[in-house]
Formats: sequence, structure tokens, C-alpha cells
Amino acid sequence: MATARPVVSVYNCENPSEKKSTVKMPAVLTSPLRPDLIREVHMNVSKNSRQAYAVRQKAGYDTAAESWGTGRAVARIPRAPGGGTHRAGQATFGNQARGGGMFNPTTVWRRWHRRVNVTMKRHAVATALAASSLPPLVMARGHKISEVPELPLVVSDEIESITKTKQAVETLKKLGCAEDMQKVLDSRKLRAGQGKARNRRWRMRKGPLVIYNEDNGITRAMRNIPGIDCACIDRLNLLDLAPGGSMGRFVVFTEGAFKKLHDIYGTLKGGAPLKKGYTLPRAQMENADLARIINSTEVQSVLKPKLEAPATFPKKSNALKRKSVMEALNPGSTKRKADLSAAKKGTAEFDAVQKEKKARVEASKKHNKQHKKGEDTFYKTLMKAFEAKAAEAAAAKEAAEDEEE
Repeated sequence: MATARPVVSVYNCENPSEKKSTVKMPAVLTSPLRPDLIREVHMNVSKNSRQAYAVRQKAGYDTAAESWGTGRAVARIPRAPGGGTHRAGQATFGNQARGGGMFNPTTVWRRWHRRVNVTMKRHAVATALAASSLPPLVMARGHKISEVPELPLVVSDEIESITKTKQAVETLKKLGCAEDMQKVLDSRKLRAGQGKARNRRWRMRKGPLVIYNEDNGITRAMRNIPGIDCACIDRLNLLDLAPGGSMGRFVVFTEGAFKKLHDIYGTLKGGAPLKKGYTLPRAQMENADLARIINSTEVQSVLKPKLEAPATFPKKSNALKRKSVMEALNPGSTKRKADLSAAKKGTAEFDAVQKEKKARVEASKKHNKQHKKGEDTFYKTLMKAFEAKAAEAAAAKEAAEDEEE
């Protein structure tokens, strides 16, 4: 991470490829990132530059109108006086009437501004400064920094004495800002809405922010470059450091301004020398690897043993609706049900059964015709045996009767 470096290089203003010296990394650039705080502070602080607007108090009520009262088959709303013109007799005053007063008219004593705690504003600025030192966040905001040697970018104090815009543009290009400055020029678009008629016709993206310590002409040199903003290190504003509430603006520091960050914000332990009673925000977690902390021996050794889940029982199923459950309770039920469906006329199973039956009957007839003819049939053979026995019994009966006589 860029903010983990102990020192930062200072580049020569006249020859940016040359490193002039190094300076210690200020503690404010290692502050924890709080995008929620930046959004909250930016939303409220940005409201403090609004101008009050309201409709005129008598707007819609300038007419000497009176209601016609009842009995004329018209609504009882006040009507414009006079005659000989379309306006005469027209409804007035009401918010539903043309030319009438608006409902709930705007007033200039609305609560336009918002008070923000000083410590919150200071925390937000510290977080925004820290985010501007991280290349991933700067690139995520849309800045082109592929040619920038390093972040945070610190330049020697000679840049503060530049008074010509042409010289300032050349210096910024040598520092690797050319791509980002070209992005600003390419983004120039006509504003949508009425703002184009109110002295803000064009809109464009934001470019680098130059933070200086002493103004020896730098603001005059930079003020006419599209997208470039200047800010004094003693008066840093969140609206410049995080435009739109989005942290990660590309910032160019002068050497004096970068050194003064330590004097203004100090350290986490020593406090801020130039901000009475202020201390830099502290990170909620020193180690952000939460999984490693939870799985560490120190934490796991004092935890309660893992609770076993209570026994669960499967939900009862309706056997009348689920074939698998019915088959388990009553084996063969599926086959029987299929057999019953075969008895229904018009089904495919019914037609198959009838076809098998017809074939079986024909085969039986063919067999009977071939093997069971005349007296050789099973029934006749069986009946002949009964007839012989019956004849013997009849003869024995007759013989017994003759003996008795």
C-alpha cells in the first residue's frame, strides 16, 4: 500500500525526472478510509453555498377579485372583475386557477444551511487526503495517472512562484498530468437544463488538485487551466478533495505544503499541534484480516464447544399424493393402479390388453380346431368315463331289485 512507505520523493519542478530529496510520510495520509463520513459531510457542507429563492409574497393575489356568490350556477371561487376581455370573470387566487397563487409558496426563511460538527469535517478531510494517496482509489475515481511517477506526488516549492499559465501547463505535463488534463478537455459537454442560460453553459470532469503552502503566483497561473483547482494547505476543503462525495482525487502537493501536513494534523499519539483538541481518527481494526483473527489459537481456545444441531425428523408425506410413499407402504400398488387404468376404455393400455386378448382367443381356437375334433375332445372323453360307471351302478341296482322279488 502506498501509505505504508516511510518516505516520499520530492520531484524537481524545473526537471521533474530528477528527485530532489525525500520527506517523511505524514500520519494523516495513513488515516482509515471512511467513505460514509465523506458522503455525509459533503452532503451537508455543499448545502451551505445555496442562495435562498422564493416567489413574491403577493404573486397570484394582485387582482381585485371577489366571489360571485351563489345563484349564478358557477363555482364560488373569486373571479376577476371587469368586462370586455377574456380575463373578466376568470377564476383567480386559487392554486388550481390560471394565474392564481401557488400552494404552499416557497419562502426565503427555509432552513437552507446545515451545521456540521468541526471534528466530523476534520475527520472527513483527513480521510480524503489518505484516499488521494492510494493509486487504486484515484484510478477508480476516473483520473489518468499511468504516467505519474508516484502517489502522493510532491513537487519542489519553485512551482509556487510560477505566474504564467503556459509555464504551469508545461510543468504539469512533465509531472505526468498530461493524460488527466486531456481527459478533462475531452469531457467538455453542454449542460442539460436551464443552467446553460445561467452562466454555467458547459460542464466537464475534475482534473488534478494543486495544494500549495504560499501563493507566490501559482493560483493566477493555474486558474485558467480547465479542470485544475488550487487549494491552500491551511484552508483545505472537502468539496475540493472529494468532489461529489467521491474520495480519491488526484492531488499534487508542493514540498512546503506536504511538510506542513505533519504540523497541522500531527500524529495519532501526539495530537494535532495546530488544531486544538483534535486527534486523527483511529482505525476500528489494526488487523483487517478478520478470518485470521477468528481462527487464531487465542480466540479459539476460549470459545465454547460447537453446539450440535438438534435432531430433525422428516416431514410426513401424504401417501395418497406421493407414489413413492405409497409404494413403500403398499408394495405393488403402482402396478395394480396401472392394471386398473388398463380397464378404462379409450386408453392405450386398454387397447394393448384387448389386442393381446384377441390374439389369445384366436390362438385357442386354432389349437382346438387342430387337436380337439369329434369324440377325442377332453369333455367327451371325460363324460364317457362317467357313463360307464353310471351303467354299472344301474345294472347293480336292477340285480338287487330282482333278488328281493
